[in-house]
Amino acid sequence: MSHPAPPDDAWLDAECRRLLQFGRRVIHPVGGAAWLDGDGVPDLDRPVHTWITSRTVHVFAIGHLLGVEGCAPIATAALHGLRSTLHDDLDDGWFSAVDAAGAPTGAAAKSCYDHAFVMLAGSSAVVAGLPGADALLAHATRVFEQRFWDEATGRVVDEWDRAWTEPAPYRGLNAAMHSVEAMLAVGDVTGAGVWHERAARIAAYVVGLASSYDGRLPEHFGPDWSVDLDLNRDRPDDPFKPYGATVGHGLEWSRLLLHVEATLGDDAPAGLLETSRLLFDRAVTDGWHADGEPGFVYTTDWDGTPVVRQRMHWVAAEGIAAAAALHRRTGETAYAERYATWWDYVVTHLRDVERGSWHHELDPGNRPQASVWPGKPDLYHAVQATLLPRLPLSPSLASAVALSDRTPPPA
Repeated sequence: MSHPAPPDDAWLDAECRRLLQFGRRVIHPVGGAAWLDGDGVPDLDRPVHTWITSRTVHVFAIGHLLGVEGCAPIATAALHGLRSTLHDDLDDGWFSAVDAAGAPTGAAAKSCYDHAFVMLAGSSAVVAGLPGADALLAHATRVFEQRFWDEATGRVVDEWDRAWTEPAPYRGLNAAMHSVEAMLAVGDVTGAGVWHERAARIAAYVVGLASSYDGRLPEHFGPDWSVDLDLNRDRPDDPFKPYGATVGHGLEWSRLLLHVEATLGDDAPAGLLETSRLLFDRAVTDGWHADGEPGFVYTTDWDGTPVVRQRMHWVAAEGIAAAAALHRRTGETAYAERYATWWDYVVTHLRDVERGSWHHELDPGNRPQASVWPGKPDLYHAVQATLLPRLPLSPSLASAVALSDRTPPPA
């Protein structure tokens, strides 16, 4: 059986730059990053989100490190939005989103997911030497340490009310996952090993969880970390808390466990490689080509039956990155073949050569649709898919790019 050829480094570099070009209009007039429509035009009717703004800082800081002209001003403007518009000057921390007038939307709760991305943004901005980056990172790590890290469990609190008076009862693996990503980056940038140790404690928990559930990771928990397998059964396509096992998160965890292993070395928890393989194999078995069409389904039930069959761009991106990581770690050709197959899928179905970026969502027949993710608000997963295969498993992304042979222009 023949396999498609994987893209070479020159193609990956060009695709990374094409993606960054799509996002050049991202800065919102009120501050922070706008939600981009299918053509890369800011949709000013939508709120300004902290997670999108943070990811904008991250990817354009990396773009600057890659020497892509014009990235530094975008990253700096988005960083300023985190320090001003999206920051809660009254109670501290960051709002999840603000409206076009700069007022917080919804209940103005403070989420671990958002704050983890603020830490990631700060760490990447420090590596890129952006103005205000050191202050943002110091501020973000202090808030995270005080409010979201739970030393007793070695995990994270998911959400607080605005004034930090009481944490919500919900605990979630998605916030924990992005906390691991941020903690690895913060440890690399600051040299404070405690952040790597915290990432390792969460990773050790995931090793046990994956083994207990045959590689289908539960996402939702009560305040004592009791598993809730039925949350949102009536809203299975929720973009942040979907019912069932999320195929893309299995792939993302598969990769992150290898980053933890590479970072901690002999001090890493046991079982990271084995669990990475388990999560990868389960995601592929349950999710890839599961209904007669190529692509990854979004979610499955606890028996592996597809629930939400839409194809999300970020899942394919994480599949690519996980396959690359496992191939780098093991040298096994099966992972290289998956990597090539999934890039072929991206080029055939997701990559939008006419309007830019990647289609964020396809229907089960691989036609563009927008039931869960309208527009193209996120460059993060796609940009990382062009970079991670070309870099070592440690250090984290911005630090690894900075150590490569690229020379950034002045900020």
